Amino acid sequence: MEILKSAVPDALKLEISNSTPAQLPSTSSSLLHFFHHSPLFHQMIKDLTDPSVALCCKDRSAALEAKLKGNECFSKGDYPNALLFYSQAVRLAPVDMDDVEINMVALLYVNRASTLQKMGLLLECLRDCSRALRVSPRYAKAWFRRGKANISLGKFVDAIRDLNISLKVEISSSGKRQIEAELMIALDKFKGMGSSGKKINENQSEDRDEPDQVKLQCVSTTTKGRGVFCVDDVSEASLVHKEDPYAAIILKKYRETHCHFCFNELPADVISCTSCSIPLYCSDRCQIQAVGRKFDWSFKSFNGLEGLADDLKNYMADVRAGTSTLDTVHIAEHSHECQGFHWPLILPSEVVLAGRILVKVIEQKRRTSADSNLIEFLDLSHNYLQLPPESKLGMHIYSIILLHCLQHLYRTELPISGIMVSKLVILLSQIQVNSMAVVRMQAPEVKGPVHEPGNALTSSLEQVKVGQAVYVAGSLFNHSCQPNIHAYFLSRTLYVQSTEYIIAGTELELSYGPQVGQWDCKDRQRLLEDRYSFTCQCTGCSELNVPDLVINAYRCTKLNCLGVILDRTVAGCEKRKLKLLPDASTVYCSSPHKKVEKLNDANISEVARHVLESDYKLEPQHCLVCDSYRDLEASCAAASQADSCYKRLQDAIALNEVQSNVLLDAVRCTDLLRTVFHPYNKRIAEMEDHLAQAFYLVGELQAAIDHCKASIQILEKLYDANHIAIGNELIKLASLQILMGNSAASNSISRITAIFSRYYGSHADDIYPYLRLLKGSQDADKSPI
Repeated sequence: MEILKSAVPDALKLEISNSTPAQLPSTSSSLLHFFHHSPLFHQMIKDLTDPSVALCCKDRSAALEAKLKGNECFSKGDYPNALLFYSQAVRLAPVDMDDVEINMVALLYVNRASTLQKMGLLLECLRDCSRALRVSPRYAKAWFRRGKANISLGKFVDAIRDLNISLKVEISSSGKRQIEAELMIALDKFKGMGSSGKKINENQSEDRDEPDQVKLQCVSTTTKGRGVFCVDDVSEASLVHKEDPYAAIILKKYRETHCHFCFNELPADVISCTSCSIPLYCSDRCQIQAVGRKFDWSFKSFNGLEGLADDLKNYMADVRAGTSTLDTVHIAEHSHECQGFHWPLILPSEVVLAGRILVKVIEQKRRTSADSNLIEFLDLSHNYLQLPPESKLGMHIYSIILLHCLQHLYRTELPISGIMVSKLVILLSQIQVNSMAVVRMQAPEVKGPVHEPGNALTSSLEQVKVGQAVYVAGSLFNHSCQPNIHAYFLSRTLYVQSTEYIIAGTELELSYGPQVGQWDCKDRQRLLEDRYSFTCQCTGCSELNVPDLVINAYRCTKLNCLGVILDRTVAGCEKRKLKLLPDASTVYCSSPHKKVEKLNDANISEVARHVLESDYKLEPQHCLVCDSYRDLEASCAAASQADSCYKRLQDAIALNEVQSNVLLDAVRCTDLLRTVFHPYNKRIAEMEDHLAQAFYLVGELQAAIDHCKASIQILEKLYDANHIAIGNELIKLASLQILMGNSAASNSISRITAIFSRYYGSHADDIYPYLRLLKGSQDADKSPI
């Protein structure tokens, strides 16, 4: 990419960097013409689309090598590595690859099923046996392994059927004797149970009743364009919107750890695409939804098994069908990517996402015979005019590359022209400002009940971006740094829930980035301008609020004064909120009494009383309550001295090796910071949080609890008391209280449950699995350690 950029003539770069949306067909045509005569460009396209050099094709020899390594590990009892190698072999083996008389893919699934059974993963074992049987229905060993797994699961009727079929298709005498012995075990257990045994769903999918969504209306305003407003009053914790993505893509970092369709973490029995080795899926359902292939698993395809009883015929058909009978009338997102080319593996995720959107539009037009324009069809805003020159050039180049990569399937619909390239450039710009990051909560792995030593969660819960998706209706929600709704994801489905009572006719606003209390105003605005090309004018950015005043503030030099002292950049941002000019001494406000009343309600007088005075000039380095002066240069120097101590503590926590001298130094540094920073400064809260982790690691639980509470008390000044950020910190506190046998854990868990219900409704346990562990440990043994 960088080589192509450097090859573009400077005059053409300048033309592209100054281009407007109306000029895109011209700039796109010029760049197309230049690349048409560039051997470098044609070689790059060949490398991306030539099947003979593709990195993602199935590989027989590599699959066989991985199988042999798996066999070696299995024979040594090294089941985790055997699982790893068998999964690698499954990913690389072509569907039509045979090993002697058995299909290699079926054999690999059975080998992996044996490994999973050894590891106690019985449902995963069962699923792999079923996959083997879809490929080779006469594979006796697969039926036998499935029967054994069903016995262990208590599904004796299914086990008896599996073993009877295995007995029917097994040809060796020794094999038949082994099956008969296992069949006797199944029959004995079935008789002992006196019933058919347990009913277990192999795929563990579950539908849940959800409340009706509220009535919404899209309205255009002069200041923010289109937005979403509620027609009626909306209660707190109401589901206001639910939507599946128009298109989605997994981010490169999580390709090996998360399902490429639903974005959930991959299980032990991961499966891949049947035609290429790029995507991994968590289930047959996700594979079929993504790839779109359906197979005929009806009994008529079972050659040589016509002598079976009718009930066993039907059972065989059901086992092989699994979830492949799902309705797949939708357009499969991966089918155009697994044609033996590796451009989907190489190009950036947002470019591959643009390809998926483009293909979906084309396929929908094919099915409906509609002559719909791409941009009008998506009807999304874009920020092309505000893009920096480097981004404009990059979008031009990637659009041309993507257009060439899709020629093998859509040559007629996608002519290589300046107009078509310009549409792709706009599409990439639309994705930049309208796509959402699909996130998952990531917490350290806990290997037992919370009340057991070593299982308290004291490190921060991290929200990681695993996917990127475009939600056509969801993109209409505008931003606010003080949102009244919250977005979350189950699988790839977007859910939007109200976090407060909303009056009819009010706009529903999401947070696109850090909220009030998370970052200060200047940093929030800089991020939104860089990423989304707009200047935020929400209430959090246009009106004074306590969090923005205190989050990075210095403390007053007077001992008992709670006034804040601001540095120059923060003071400048807060001046703009008051609409103060550099030479002005008056607060300009269309409704000053209402403004002052609102400020008083927000308790600003406690930390910045002077800003309520109409003739006050907000100045940096001066207390906003008593006007005392502080030398911030000296204060910053003192804070910098504490940074090295702070870093040593972080490194020690990461290594789980906290020495007493490091911990004592960190405590002294925190005391020093308290003399420099305002008591509500977020940096103090972060230090308290790290001290809580450190004291937990050295076994001083009461000190850990005290520092955890100190951190929460500061955060409650920065956020609403029922904000999700408080809930995350309360999880740490509750886990420490449970570990110590503190009865206050019950109150903490009740408060956590209330907060998470506000943001996630009935899905809280799905989003935060650790919360389920906390609830389960509430009644367990909580004896002090």
